[in-house]
Amino acid sequence: MLNARYIRILLLLFPAGLLTGCEEPPPEAPIRPVLATKADDVVKAGDLIAQIDPTDYEVALENMEGRLDKARADLEFAKGEYARAQRIFQKDPGAVSETYVEQRQMERDATSGEVRTLAASVEQAKLALSYTTLKAPFEGTIVATYVENFEFVRAQQPIVRLLDKSQVEMVIDVPEGLIVLAPYVEKLEVVFDPFPDVTIEAKIFEIGREATETTRTYPVTLRMEQPENVTILPGMAGMATGYARMPDDPTEGISVPSQAVKSDQSGKEFVWVLKPESEPEEGSARRVKAVAEKREVQVDKITAVGILISSGLESGEWIATAGINTLRDGQEVLLQPTYGEKRS
Repeated sequence: MLNARYIRILLLLFPAGLLTGCEEPPPEAPIRPVLATKADDVVKAGDLIAQIDPTDYEVALENMEGRLDKARADLEFAKGEYARAQRIFQKDPGAVSETYVEQRQMERDATSGEVRTLAASVEQAKLALSYTTLKAPFEGTIVATYVENFEFVRAQQPIVRLLDKSQVEMVIDVPEGLIVLAPYVEKLEVVFDPFPDVTIEAKIFEIGREATETTRTYPVTLRMEQPENVTILPGMAGMATGYARMPDDPTEGISVPSQAVKSDQSGKEFVWVLKPESEPEEGSARRVKAVAEKREVQVDKITAVGILISSGLESGEWIATAGINTLRDGQEVLLQPTYGEKRS
């Protein structure tokens, strides 16, 4: 089944200090979020969804900023002491020793390093404080909450599920013999079962680089905009139809997927031609009855997108690309435009 998947899980992040900092595993973290939203709430990007008590992190930040201010004051004093020692030594080398000047320089450099360290600690404390709030990364609807107010939770634990209705993603499984056609796809259309009269244009968003071990198919993710007149919900099944334009080839013939061509016991190549009772409507999800006919063909060569047939096929005929080993002459089948494709 083809599933429209566009649900994203939001995770409440916590500062690393709550989970690390000791050799033994830390005890159950006493973190209690306060939800600012509930199921069915509509939120905009940046709206507060949940937060934990920020008091400890605010105090830690103020403490670190105070230490930084003190270190900066110490640095200014150390710079002044070093400059004064240099002036005295230049005017009267006997008044102060060279060792004294070097000590003032070392104090200045050490204080400067402490300032840089504390400045980084302040930024880390600000980041930790920001982790106490969970904000919506995009506009959507809260469809589920996984915790209650003041319930103990841990880092990376799901807090809410936020649904982005602006876009829809569908994952389809493409056979290995057809995946090579993906770069030549010019048009993709999707029809969901609950709305058979609504056709949605889609685009290829991601192509899996490894076939599944069981079905030897590649997962291809399609992305489309949410239509205005209907609402596509998670879990809805549908059918995707692709239209590809083959690259120009000066050799005459008809290019077919490699898995459509088989050899019989005598070594002759053949394909299964599907003769429909009526011509399938373009883009329609309706199945059409067809009769399978075994036909011998002449193979010209193997190309980057399949096998080139020099004779035995006519432009516009439908051929089988799946279930080849179970077909027989005269067998009735259901023609699905998603898998059967005209070749010219």
